[in-house]
Amino acid sequence: MALYLIGDVQGCDAALGRLLDAVAFSPSRDRLVLLGDLVNRGPASLAVLRRAMALGDAATCLLGNHDLHLLAISLGVRPPHRSDTVDEVLHAPDRAALLDWLRRCPLALFERGVLMVHAGVLPEWTAAQVMHLAAEVEAVLRGPDWGDFMHQMYGNQPDRWRDDLRGAARLRVIVNALTRLRFCSPDGQIDFDTKTYAPDSAPPGFMPWFDVPGRRTASGVVAFGHWSTLGWLERPDLISLDTGCVWGGALSAARLGADGRERELIQVRCPQAQAPGAA
Repeated sequence: MALYLIGDVQGCDAALGRLLDAVAFSPSRDRLVLLGDLVNRGPASLAVLRRAMALGDAATCLLGNHDLHLLAISLGVRPPHRSDTVDEVLHAPDRAALLDWLRRCPLALFERGVLMVHAGVLPEWTAAQVMHLAAEVEAVLRGPDWGDFMHQMYGNQPDRWRDDLRGAARLRVIVNALTRLRFCSPDGQIDFDTKTYAPDSAPPGFMPWFDVPGRRTASGVVAFGHWSTLGWLERPDLISLDTGCVWGGALSAARLGADGRERELIQVRCPQAQAPGAA
């Protein structure tokens, strides 16, 4: 059984279809993990959600910041941005089923020795801790009070992890790390101020989260998306898969071997009329 990881689709359903054709994906024999940001900015978010949902157990879709943004818009928690392209989802006849399916997607996955998240992990977290913390948020999103949490989810404080955090503050840090993280300090402070996302543009005292010395997940493999200006990056401890499809780049898949160490990159081009921007 082949396992494919695919980076940020962001509403580019045609490219996703071409990529699945390129790898001859078969739901009866293969597994697919979409690393978050299924929707928004691209032209066909509704088609992406319907395709992913129809794959059933053959696909696992992680929640990214744009997916959470869609859920927040659906509740009136956040207003739509001018550049959002999710109206088709919000007015679809199957809106309720799609949004219910989306809020039940996980924030992290561990499979074949690879920890998979949308954005990143804080340096003091182990892979087991990431899975435990993600499950805390998932339980709330899947529960009857998920709307109450969505009203408290947004914000930049606290900007670092503490084991004694409780309630909405605790869940907010987990969500921010797993769906928004790019730069952090060696002691795990999350940078929320930098608007230029080139990997070498970290502000003083900060660095890409995966380069923090002593990061506790460095002994394993972390796969992530979210960082289109970083693009494809493969190291023994990392697989970066957001290659800027919606900005005119490529949509990328990594075929993983049995232990997650053997990898093959497959890409399709994804021309879009979008101007470059942060994904």
